[in-house]
Amino acid sequence: MNRLKAIALAILLIPAISVSAQTGNYNSSFGFRTENDAYLGFGSDRYYTNGLFISYSHAVRETDTTAALIKKIWEVEVGQSIYNAQTGAVPDISYVDRPFAGFLYGSVKMNWYKKDESQFSAGLTIGTIGPNSLAQDAQELLHDAVGFYEINGWQYQVKNELGVNARFEYKRLLARPGKSTDFSAAGQASLGTTFSSAAAGVLFRAGEINKLFGSASTGSRISNEQGSVVPDKEFFFYTQPMLQFVAYDATIQGGMFRDDKGSVTYTPRRIVYSQELGVKYTKDRWLLSFSAIFKTKELKSQVKSHQYGSASLFYSFGR
Repeated sequence: MNRLKAIALAILLIPAISVSAQTGNYNSSFGFRTENDAYLGFGSDRYYTNGLFISYSHAVRETDTTAALIKKIWEVEVGQSIYNAQTGAVPDISYVDRPFAGFLYGSVKMNWYKKDESQFSAGLTIGTIGPNSLAQDAQELLHDAVGFYEINGWQYQVKNELGVNARFEYKRLLARPGKSTDFSAAGQASLGTTFSSAAAGVLFRAGEINKLFGSASTGSRISNEQGSVVPDKEFFFYTQPMLQFVAYDATIQGGMFRDDKGSVTYTPRRIVYSQELGVKYTKDRWLLSFSAIFKTKELKSQVKSHQYGSASLFYSFGR
């Protein structure tokens, strides 16, 4: 546990030193995000227990600079999410209050940014749940590497199923009372065979902030337009409450098109509330962030509600 917390702290303490002293735009970004419930130091290892995501983004050159559309960025990502029951080592099947499950995927997404500080994103994800997600192997490898307890319970995981999912996101500036604070509307929708849901909330930022078409908040610090330089620094705290309606979640319900979905499956709660609190820092080429996410119970059988931490590190390059 202490080693995992040290890893998260090390990510935040990596010196944000640019290898170039020049001011200007970078058109590409590469980095990763790691998520784990142990990062918050509560001693938990349950429910959404670990995630690792690696992504690459590239800004598309725009020829019409007078249009309302100011920027387009496409992104590719590979990732894995791992879910446990109330512990990663259950004594028997009666303790499985949330199915053991993994989701391994690849995705592609396009982001559009407008001068009115609105953003629209559309993406497609192809992935798999079940043993093919390699979640059991990844968790056992992680526990062996950091000296955690022996895993038991993956014999009850959901069965294999390939899934295709579309995801849409929208953000829009609502108000900016001063140079250092603002409020934005945030919406998300997923439609597919693995996840189908819709969510809405409000993003509040306070500190040294950039406009939403050049900010770490929207993944838009890169640009391919030399006439529109992105400010080289941001440092702000943020909070984002979200209310989500869940129509289908294959990590809880099993594969949509399978009769044999797994040893244990449940029906999810239709309404889930989450609260994210975090900090983001950018300087020249580097972006670092850490946040804590608190969620209400995703299904009635859960013994407890849940929380986890998320840490990111990204590097921008290319002119």
